[in-house]
Amino acid sequence: MKPQIPTTWTDGRRESASVLVIVLWICIGLVSIALYFAHSMTFELRAADNRVNGLIADQAIEGAARYFAVVLQNFATNGAVPDNTQFKCAAVQIGDAKFWLIGRDPSGANGTDPYFGPIDEGGKISLNNANTNTLAYLPNMTMDFSDAIQDWRSTNGIVSLDYASLGYLPKYAPFETVDELRLVYGANTSLLVGEDINRNGILDKNEKDLNGNGELDPGLFEYTTVYTREPNFHSDGTRLTNVLTATQSQLTAVLRDDGASNPDSRAGQIYSYLHPQQTGGGGGGGGGGRTTTRTLSGLFDFAVLCRNLGMSADDFTKIASDVTTSTNTYFRGRVNVNTAGADVLTALFMGLNVDEQTADGAAQSMVTYRQQNPGNLGSVAWVYDALGGSSTVVQALQRGNYITTHSFQFTADIAAVGTFGRGYRRVRFVFDMSDGAPKILYRQDLSRLGWALGEKARQDLLAKDTQ
Repeated sequence: MKPQIPTTWTDGRRESASVLVIVLWICIGLVSIALYFAHSMTFELRAADNRVNGLIADQAIEGAARYFAVVLQNFATNGAVPDNTQFKCAAVQIGDAKFWLIGRDPSGANGTDPYFGPIDEGGKISLNNANTNTLAYLPNMTMDFSDAIQDWRSTNGIVSLDYASLGYLPKYAPFETVDELRLVYGANTSLLVGEDINRNGILDKNEKDLNGNGELDPGLFEYTTVYTREPNFHSDGTRLTNVLTATQSQLTAVLRDDGASNPDSRAGQIYSYLHPQQTGGGGGGGGGGRTTTRTLSGLFDFAVLCRNLGMSADDFTKIASDVTTSTNTYFRGRVNVNTAGADVLTALFMGLNVDEQTADGAAQSMVTYRQQNPGNLGSVAWVYDALGGSSTVVQALQRGNYITTHSFQFTADIAAVGTFGRGYRRVRFVFDMSDGAPKILYRQDLSRLGWALGEKARQDLLAKDTQ
């Protein structure tokens, strides 16, 4: 007969086992809670680090804007376009951050990585000054949207558009920013940005090549501007010499002071052409003559005159910044032929009633000439040399004041990151130099468009962070 185990003893073992299980469950719960909070703190730490780096990048943007203002002050005087070889534009260290100036390749090449440098607003078509034809021939433009742009900026409208369905009225006044195009009737992403969704000038991997041509086809934002004010006076405020009203001695002084060859005889030629002597009525020979003044449409018309009179392009370049054909205080809407792309030049020429084949050929010839003769672009006279005096484009340009080689408004599209490539920020600034000192006209945060520095910049940042 087996001995019986006392009931109190077995009950005690059961109670001990139950307590152990409960304790184990409590321990598991506490560990889980500890792991949860540890995991949460890890995420909070990363989020805090990203916020800190975002603030660092924000401050880098502000510093970069001041940096670019100094660049303009030093390298963009008297309408000069700053050369990006004169200053740093990529991965510029500022404290713990770096910044880049996202630009556009002046050669017009479609690269796989962004080009870094400032963007010249003078190389674009003015929304407020371009005629209907010029706007209509811009890439990615439709005739309906061209008419809508004209309607938006006109004082009383030119077409009937249903703005009531959009919930607002048309402006009937000049554009103040290019982004105002978003409000124009018929605007959409395809028209305004094309394939360049993040507006960095390249076709990124996450952007679709909609027409399958292997190249980026941007939208109207890329080709248009509202910032084209060019002063008709020197940087110190003194007026330029108006060749239409200047005396022969004044023309001689300008030519001599600027170092042009044969100033006396050259001034005499110019003055005699602009102010020819005419014989009075009554037949009597040379007596009773009177002087008339021929008109000039703009500086390029004067440049062609000087070239036809035998003045070299170099001599004209010497005087170009000191003479004018207008009494206006400012010029608006002129296109800088030194920086405008072939698409903009083609649209400009077609807007002057030049046929498409001739306009496109002239634009391509000018881009090629710029690349092969970078030292000969000091004045608009180079267009005459590049195309020839018999070119229909040259003759069309003579009929108005359409082109220049000076720019006074520049875009600094600044992207910045904090430590370890975190805290990405991007802000676009438009700077104006027309009053002599740089000032910011427009500021737009583009961080929402996502990474715009290309794959190479990303890989460079990752490689540095893992060393």
